Amino acid sequence: MRSGAARPTKVDRAIKPRSRRGGGKTRGSGSSGGPRTGGDTTTGLTRVQKFGLLFGFIAFLIPLIVDVPNLDEPGERMLAIFLLAIVFWVTEAVPLTATAVLVILLEVLLVAKGALFDPFAASPELAEAALPASAYFAALANPVIILFLGGFMIADGAEKYGLDKNITAVMLKPFAGSARSTVLGLMLITGILSAFMSNTATTATMFAVVIPILNSIKDPKARAGVALAIPLAANVGGIATPVGTPPNAIAIGALSTQGIDVSFAHWALMATPFALVVLFASWLLLCALFIPRGETINLEVEANWNMTSQAKIFYAVAALTIALWMTEPLHGISSNTIGFIPVALLLCLRVMDGGDIKKLDWPVLWLVSGGIALGTGVGATGLDAWLVNSIGWESLGTMGVILVLCFVGLGFANVMSHSAAANLLVPLAISLAVAIPGTNTMMIAVVVAIATSLGMSLPISTPPNAIAYSTGMVSVKNMAIIGVIVGLVATLALALAMPPLWQLMGLV
Repeated sequence: MRSGAARPTKVDRAIKPRSRRGGGKTRGSGSSGGPRTGGDTTTGLTRVQKFGLLFGFIAFLIPLIVDVPNLDEPGERMLAIFLLAIVFWVTEAVPLTATAVLVILLEVLLVAKGALFDPFAASPELAEAALPASAYFAALANPVIILFLGGFMIADGAEKYGLDKNITAVMLKPFAGSARSTVLGLMLITGILSAFMSNTATTATMFAVVIPILNSIKDPKARAGVALAIPLAANVGGIATPVGTPPNAIAIGALSTQGIDVSFAHWALMATPFALVVLFASWLLLCALFIPRGETINLEVEANWNMTSQAKIFYAVAALTIALWMTEPLHGISSNTIGFIPVALLLCLRVMDGGDIKKLDWPVLWLVSGGIALGTGVGATGLDAWLVNSIGWESLGTMGVILVLCFVGLGFANVMSHSAAANLLVPLAISLAVAIPGTNTMMIAVVVAIATSLGMSLPISTPPNAIAYSTGMVSVKNMAIIGVIVGLVATLALALAMPPLWQLMGLV
């Protein structure tokens, strides 16, 4: 067993930045899980990044130079942008956020009304559907971005006033004693916090609380199981609400462009039961593989509530916001509008200030914006119809399409940002749903977004995994075993069981 004294230092290094947002691995936006390949990332590019720059440029040029069968010029230009985004997001040739804003810029220059070398001249139908530049720039202030901004403010305030750690201390007490019950408590608390805070910030908070507990466990296998429980629960818990992780916001934003509004409560009703089942099944798996019967854990965590007037105001505003989100069907105020309430109140009441605003993870908001803009461009240029017609999707049937997209999303999310995976696949899923008779658009967008949150088999798959790995208590092998089993089984259940359940509940 390694020296316990070294543990807090390693974790402190991993979690030092305050509240870096993002359910997926947003290395390009500052919440890094570490580079995926060798190379000095401080002074140059890795080999994969250099390849990505070259291959991305080539992929961008091909549709512009080579005539693509059955695709008009606006669609060819959008295909070039789409391919560039795929390569750059997969290889991180440039930061993820940089790719997102590049997508918006290229759409304005190449496929918006008044684009360079008018691509709509030969296609009156597409010219009629062409969008102005303002429609693409509007992705940066999409109502879903405002919803996420409110979630970020609450999460940042929870850290600033110690609400997250105090909630953890209070909720952990009933689970003291048995190691198995303690792990269940840790997973439930982590999942709940992650539904309203960044997965990364939640994981950092939980490890700061439980590092002394981990150091007290003598069995290395049990210690690894407890450490694995936290990132696993953080990734799954983020599925539960629209503000839990960026893929959720990407799906809601893409659906809104189709005239489909998904309320906070509606998403929670669809996703929370699935998240709870996956959490419980994951706990059983961890117990079976890592936590022996009879293992005990001594909990010595105490709540130390901040009772200043500013903290009390924050508690009240956060509670009000969450209550309004959960009761949207009763009062009718949009969850996006509600998301702006804490922003205005906390600033006006001087509970938070400009310094706190700077600490919000704006790059994640821009990354989500890039995904919304990408989906908008795919639909406005006819690229969606071409993508659907070029592959025999209809022969797969609705269930076949769902299975293929879910497992592709799971695969992508294990090796690239969850947000980037959702950015690429959700617009395609919506296009397929619109084109294939009998396919529910909301249902397919939600399952694909959730599937991208289940990629968690490697330290590089998501920042919570990277934080857990940095403690030295979790091996890549153990993380891969848990991540692969949970990812595959949960994705299969998501694709096969959730759509009929949602239909039975009248949610889709």
